[in-house]
Amino acid sequence: MRRVLLLILICLALPLAASASSIDLSSTGGTITATTNTLSLGGDVLTKFGAISGSNLGTVTFTTPAFASGDVMNGGTIGAGGTFTITGNGSVMGVPNGVIFTGTFVSGTWTHSTVTNAYTLVADITGSGGAATITEITLSGTLSPNGTITAGSGDITLVTVPEPGTLGLLGTGLVGIGGLLRKRFLR
Repeated sequence: MRRVLLLILICLALPLAASASSIDLSSTGGTITATTNTLSLGGDVLTKFGAISGSNLGTVTFTTPAFASGDVMNGGTIGAGGTFTITGNGSVMGVPNGVIFTGTFVSGTWTHSTVTNAYTLVADITGSGGAATITEITLSGTLSPNGTITAGSGDITLVTVPEPGTLGLLGTGLVGIGGLLRKRFLR
């Protein structure tokens, strides 16, 4: 009976043992297009995907939702919504081909340094299979409403979270199989 209870506890603990994994991404280039109250990034190229580095591993694109406070020129807080997509080109071994991550902004800040005339975006994104954090996308130069600015470097951390429901089903299935085997061998 003790073994059965131990087996049940181990199988039910499987979802708790599942941990999230993260992939660090870097990007460069691209153009930020500003409207009065939103930002869009296009043409940004992935240069790092985990331990893999290259000149064109994929693309990063996004459109922010409307600013919750502040504005494009002076900085502010980004509201929830918008779109964020990371696409791999699959040309390098280990980099997926097609959409790697798609999601929406949860929150973010857009700051402007008048000393260096640089803009910085830091944001949290949630979406398919996990979450992403834009650690920093830095832009230097002059930006005007309804204008554009070239993106500098971007650092993104992509965190994938396993689905606990699937692991729970696996655990209860293993308990059932263990029960059937026990019943068969006790006869």
